[in-house]
Amino acid sequence: MNAAFQGVHGAYSEAAARAALGKEIATSPCETFAEVFDRVERRQSDRGVIPIENSLAGSIHENYDLLLTHGLHIVGEIHQRIEHALLAPPGSTLGRLTSVRSHPQALAQCSRFLLAHPAIKPVPFFDTAGAAHAVARDGRTDTGAIAGAYAARLYGLRILKRNIENSPNNFTRFLVLSRAPWKFTHGTKTRSSIVFTPAANRPGMLFHILGVFALRDIDLLKIESRPDPRSPFDYRFYADIAGGPDEERVSRAFDHLREIVSHFRLLGTYPAAAGPARRTRAGG
Repeated sequence: MNAAFQGVHGAYSEAAARAALGKEIATSPCETFAEVFDRVERRQSDRGVIPIENSLAGSIHENYDLLLTHGLHIVGEIHQRIEHALLAPPGSTLGRLTSVRSHPQALAQCSRFLLAHPAIKPVPFFDTAGAAHAVARDGRTDTGAIAGAYAARLYGLRILKRNIENSPNNFTRFLVLSRAPWKFTHGTKTRSSIVFTPAANRPGMLFHILGVFALRDIDLLKIESRPDPRSPFDYRFYADIAGGPDEERVSRAFDHLREIVSHFRLLGTYPAAAGPARRTRAGG
């Protein structure tokens, strides 16, 4: 199996792909999230793995939009702990460092560590694993990178300090994408992701839509609004619910929803991750 991910080898997305699909898989790095979708659609990769939300930074809106504009199915999810480490070439020490490279978001998530070490200048880089690769290639003992331990192993860097992130509650939820929907397995706890556009912009419309789930005791796990590019200042809504259309109450809720919205699409039903610490193997 081949899985596409955004970034370079050693990225958190690649680590998530291996955790979700198995360490033995082949992986294909992509420059953009759109390229991940394209590789799967063109059968160049069997699966795509994308981040959809971070517990500290929030949702990755670009990927919500790509889910709608492409015809792929969500077949799995994984909650990956993001553990930032200070990496440097062999022979380097914390005291020698004068600069550290990383993605701006990673630098922000490690701001307390950087404030405690004012001699180390943060330098924004396009990617955490890309920063590790560049530091390993340059070999300067005064330049470090903030990335994951996986990148350190891949590029032969020393880990000078682990877990330098501000918060231990730093998790990213990744989705696994496939050309075919997930095949239901009896007894599996599932989650469904949908997108819909209200049929009319009138008071209480969203209340009525959400009532479709509340009346059937269906747990609404997440809802996210995004601008509708076809109609200025109108919105479409992405939602995650507990369960799938193999359950009668969920199937009836989807049928009801189709009657009161102008657009509805099931993006995928897939095995639900039980919590941030648990990993689930994705099917498809």
